[in-house]
Amino acid sequence: MSNSPAANRKGLTVKDLVTIGIFSALLFITILVGGLFFAPNPVLTFYMPLGSALLGGPVFLLLIAKVPKRGPVMTAGILIGIIFFATGMHWAMDIGYIVMGIIADFAAGSRKYKSVRMNILAYMLFSIGCTGTYIMYFIDPASWASTMLRGGTEQAYIDTMNASAQNWVLAVILIGTLTVAAFSGWVGNKMLKKQFEKAGITA
Repeated sequence: MSNSPAANRKGLTVKDLVTIGIFSALLFITILVGGLFFAPNPVLTFYMPLGSALLGGPVFLLLIAKVPKRGPVMTAGILIGIIFFATGMHWAMDIGYIVMGIIADFAAGSRKYKSVRMNILAYMLFSIGCTGTYIMYFIDPASWASTMLRGGTEQAYIDTMNASAQNWVLAVILIGTLTVAAFSGWVGNKMLKKQFEKAGITA
């Protein structure tokens, strides 16, 4: 059976790669749809990571259940980072998804992808990748603005962001993203409980 320990020790197969590709695309869509309401608005854009984390929990957890091996989460993070880079997003978001995808993969892998709690934690870590651009904004707003202007963002958009940014916003972004991702993972676990039990995933 594909869920046996022996199978889990094997490398990724062609079938695994196809599955990862499909679920990475679905995960990207949930991120895009969840953040779509926030990103175009310079006041609400700070809360884009919260929206992006809202819908992806079930998809993320199902990916791990389908491919309980080292690699699917980090591959999804790399693919999503590349897609965002190609669409002109700030480099810190691109790198954020890649780095947090790798960290999330190791977190889930620490329990051999069989722990619901660790898999949900992995999704929380993965979702933090979206916050990279906002972390850079608060660290160095001038450099962030320069990068975004070169990418085509309007000065008026950035001016409104600057006027709306408060010192506490970054904490809200980070804590809020983790909270929303935990909720999304919890919902995903409830939705897919029978699937996870079949895959041998336990609390």
